[in-house]
Amino acid sequence: MNADLFSASPKRAAPSHDDLEKRLLRKLDLRMSIIIVLYALNFVDRANAASARLAGFEEDLHLQGNQYATVLSIVYVGYILMQVPANMVLHWLERPSILIPCGMVVWGLVSTLTGFYTGVLLARFFLGFVEAPFYPGVLYLISGWYKRDELAVRTTLVTCGSVLASGFGAVFASGILSGMQGKLGQAAIYRWLFYIEGGATILVAICAFFILPDFPHNTSWLTPEERALAISRLADDGSLADELGKRTTMQGLRDAVSDWKVWWFSVALVFQFVALSFVIYFPTIVGTLGYDTTSTLLLSAPPWVFSTIVAFVLSRYSDKTQKRYVFLFASSALAGLGFIISICTMNTAARYTSIFLMAQISAAYMVIWGWINNIFAREPAKRAVAIALINGLSQTGNIIGAYVWPPNWGPTYRYSYAVCLSALGVSTSMFGVMYWYLRRVNEQIERKERNAQDISDLRGPVGFRYLV
Repeated sequence: MNADLFSASPKRAAPSHDDLEKRLLRKLDLRMSIIIVLYALNFVDRANAASARLAGFEEDLHLQGNQYATVLSIVYVGYILMQVPANMVLHWLERPSILIPCGMVVWGLVSTLTGFYTGVLLARFFLGFVEAPFYPGVLYLISGWYKRDELAVRTTLVTCGSVLASGFGAVFASGILSGMQGKLGQAAIYRWLFYIEGGATILVAICAFFILPDFPHNTSWLTPEERALAISRLADDGSLADELGKRTTMQGLRDAVSDWKVWWFSVALVFQFVALSFVIYFPTIVGTLGYDTTSTLLLSAPPWVFSTIVAFVLSRYSDKTQKRYVFLFASSALAGLGFIISICTMNTAARYTSIFLMAQISAAYMVIWGWINNIFAREPAKRAVAIALINGLSQTGNIIGAYVWPPNWGPTYRYSYAVCLSALGVSTSMFGVMYWYLRRVNEQIERKERNAQDISDLRGPVGFRYLV
């Protein structure tokens, strides 16, 4: 009888490349998912003044005229100043698992102290200053792990925390405002928003130290096999290039500021943020429907749930089809319809429906950032600066947007909606110009690949295309 019949059972077949890649992505997605919570807290700590406004924030601080708008806008001054230096440091140190949570601890402390400190302008300025490294740092982090056709949905995944916080932050605020009146002698109950939400940020930041990854080449919890796979799949995707990947941080700065696409996206996003200015006044806008404070805050949540669903659907199909502008345009068109409805009618049901249409514009914003990461995918040093520079300069739109909703334009805010609609038209048109330009570049690359006699004649690696 053949002795092989009694030998040990055959060895299990080694997992395929696709199985290993799926396992790596599941492991990475699970750890990256904490960014949803981090971004929610980032948005809540920056936007809680909007909920506090419904609970006597302006009256307690004796704010008049445009002073409340200044309180909202001052945070973006600090936010703009720190973005580029912070991302340059992140590229240099390559330790987002340390830098991002450290920034969170500091902004949690600043947010908490806002409840104690009467100099609210100074406190809000420093809040923006310490929050600045977070979003561009997160975008740079995920662009260092995912392929170009995976970026839009992952950008949506990590960004949806802010979208949900726009709604459920208001629900959470309603619980604080209704339950903390007079506690510990704090008659101004809005102060509890800063105490509780700032404290929660610090606790979650401590957990993030142990969960967030760094980059494929220096993340300690990867196995050697996973590390090699993480690096090779980006190289195969055209997201890495040896001659560009070795450029220093200062060379990345020079490359970014000399690329007109960086400035074009920056200006387009300035207008986009003006169009998005309704977000920082969201409770005030919902309040024009005529309900009490608690009902207003509760009604603020459903539009953002709808927005999250739309964002995931559009970004998923954007990655699947490897197209960007058509989905950006679709989301912007729906938001524009929402602005038009709000301008044309005071009917409560129609206006609440328009709020849903406006809120889903977050989908366009997320697709835009997936697009930006795609465009600068091959140049890590340049990408770090480009992301920070675009995001930093575009925050000028938030400073402008803070003054688009003056009290004397309420309760209809027709002029405000008209400003937002006009700004949205400009930004969408500018993105359209970029779409046209990148299509032309792709066509030129295709012609060169067909006609090139020497591989060195090609612009970029063979097969590389800008996603449009």
